[in-house]
Amino acid sequence: MPTQPLHPQAIVDIDPYLKPHIAAIIQRHNSFRRWKDTIEKHEGGYESFTKGYLRYGLNVGPKNEVIYREWAPNAIEAYLIGEFNSWNRSSHPMTKNDFGVWEIVVPPLPSGRCAIPHDTKIKISMILPDKTRIERIPAWIKRVTQDLDVSPVYDARFWNPPASEKYTFKYPHPPKPADLRIYEAHVGISTSEQRVGTYKEFTKNVLPRIKDLNYNAIQLMAVMEHAYYASFGYQVTSFFAATSRCGTPEDLKELVDTAHSLGLTVLLDIVHSHACKNVLDGINEFDGTDHLYFHEGGRGRHDLWDSRLFNYCHHEVLRFLLSNLRFWVEEYHFDGFRFDGVTSMMYKHHGMGTGFSGGYHEYFGDSADEEAIVYLMLANDSMHALYPFMTTIAEDVSGMPLLCKPVRVGGIGFDFRLSMAIPDMWIKLLKHKKDDEWDIGNIVHTLTNRRHGEKSIAYAESHDQALVGDKTLAFWLMDKEMYTNMSDLTPMTPIIARGIALHKMIRLVTHALGGEGYLNFEGNEFGHPEWLDFPREGNGNSFQYARRQWNVLDDDLLRYKYLNNFDREMNRLAGQYGWLDSPQVRIADTTDNNSGSQEVFSQAYVSLKNELDKVLVFERAGLLFVFNFHPTNSYTDYRVGVEEAGEYSIVLSSDEKRFGGFDNISLSSRFHTTPMEWNGRKNWIQVYIPSRTCIVLGKVGK
Repeated sequence: MPTQPLHPQAIVDIDPYLKPHIAAIIQRHNSFRRWKDTIEKHEGGYESFTKGYLRYGLNVGPKNEVIYREWAPNAIEAYLIGEFNSWNRSSHPMTKNDFGVWEIVVPPLPSGRCAIPHDTKIKISMILPDKTRIERIPAWIKRVTQDLDVSPVYDARFWNPPASEKYTFKYPHPPKPADLRIYEAHVGISTSEQRVGTYKEFTKNVLPRIKDLNYNAIQLMAVMEHAYYASFGYQVTSFFAATSRCGTPEDLKELVDTAHSLGLTVLLDIVHSHACKNVLDGINEFDGTDHLYFHEGGRGRHDLWDSRLFNYCHHEVLRFLLSNLRFWVEEYHFDGFRFDGVTSMMYKHHGMGTGFSGGYHEYFGDSADEEAIVYLMLANDSMHALYPFMTTIAEDVSGMPLLCKPVRVGGIGFDFRLSMAIPDMWIKLLKHKKDDEWDIGNIVHTLTNRRHGEKSIAYAESHDQALVGDKTLAFWLMDKEMYTNMSDLTPMTPIIARGIALHKMIRLVTHALGGEGYLNFEGNEFGHPEWLDFPREGNGNSFQYARRQWNVLDDDLLRYKYLNNFDREMNRLAGQYGWLDSPQVRIADTTDNNSGSQEVFSQAYVSLKNELDKVLVFERAGLLFVFNFHPTNSYTDYRVGVEEAGEYSIVLSSDEKRFGGFDNISLSSRFHTTPMEWNGRKNWIQVYIPSRTCIVLGKVGK
């Protein structure tokens, strides 16, 4: 059944300011419809088309025969070679069909066993029209390994473990979280030792920490196999292979399944925005041409990333990428994806040299890459249709309208976008402003400036801010004193006191006001004392900074535990009250950013932004949040507005001793509302709010 056309009124109903751009939105939606109808007509719909990994690459049939198919139209001859045939370049020829797909069936041995032994090396050898021979790693390969003592180039391996060694999943996918609290993690750095950590170690040692901290989702980075460890996983060579640096495919399956046993959703950081330009162990120039999976010429190259760009309007490229998404869900039981580099995909300029002001004209027209946008629409539409539990997140800095609206109403189909302006704001404040110069109004605007009805993930810092060359928030706040004054046996210096206090406040205000989901990069929750720097030539290939020093957290004499305790309680409270999934309200936007929008939409009501007192007050999910960012002033009997009358108590105080505070706030206090309007609210109460502290109040009995 053909997909339904998009009615212009559906777009206007979402945002009247999109009216001048209806033609562009309908045009891309029509392109999406044509692709979806083509897939339905010729490929059996999403269900069949996205299972390309069962047809292409190496698969084992019911009689232990190996069926290998590869798309390489430029080759005039092709042979399967490997350890199984002593690398004989003529014994196993492949046949080519009319669509440029090569195929071979390797029958089982007389004993019935598979003719290609498990975990042995293989390649495809091809003859080109000019009679030259090239050899490549299969594009759909599920396992590659690297021996740096021999060469940095990967070897392809035939992964077909015996039944006794295959991991069997025991737990179902968890329900889709309504309030995402994401722990962003990199398995390789998740050990205190100076080496690459393993999937098994992460399963045993890190998963319990994540559960204890009350996160409900994990976002795993650098899983897709990549050529260069220091690329953070963003130079992918083999899209269907889990990185062998951290263990076997079965080990990764165990990690995901164990996370599910703890009720944790597991998201994969998927890289479909570009690919490594490696030829010998990537998919670049796979069949000897410049333009198999990628655009040819300049359009197929990302100058800043030094990588290749996919041709999203080719049928076989769509099969490859959409099947790649399906593969990670079916084979490893991932629950969703964080799409990397979405801004780079959606615009022909890739976001380079472009500052997005918020003007709608920047999102449409010649600069928009319709082919890439339509691919993202197909990716989101197919995955959500196939999997009710699916969560997709877009890494987009541009603010593209409709990014997080369903495809059927003209959207691109993501569930969430990352609020990338928020961490930039915190870094700029700490880097350039004195504490008494902080602009509370600007903080609120940055935290609440998001599109109505489109969900976003807020974060104070991610892996980007942890990298060498930048500083984590903890480092900006405390710098060298983190090495000398983080012990409870030493005096609490002014720098450490300020750092611990603001670290907690920045996280809570971001969590509670900044979005419909929250993200933290591993180690940042306890103020990890050092940046992240992978082994490379510039640092003598050292692992000194490519690890997480859990030892400083586990040492009870050190103050890192206080920040960890606060993070745990903050997440617990968010889960209890559900503030990330609370209803949206409108608040006035006095900032003119020429976007056409007259209002900011938030899931909180901000009643006070006092620039002189540096006090911020807002309500969300029935809770009253009070922040005093003033560096020196504390306030007694400070009057704050609250909508709902009744008796309130403190449910969280950053000043508790267990959070590294001074216990100046009595947690047993009760606060009774006075029925008189204050700051636009129907009632007020009076609170004690010391300098650099925040409190959260809830109604007694709720």
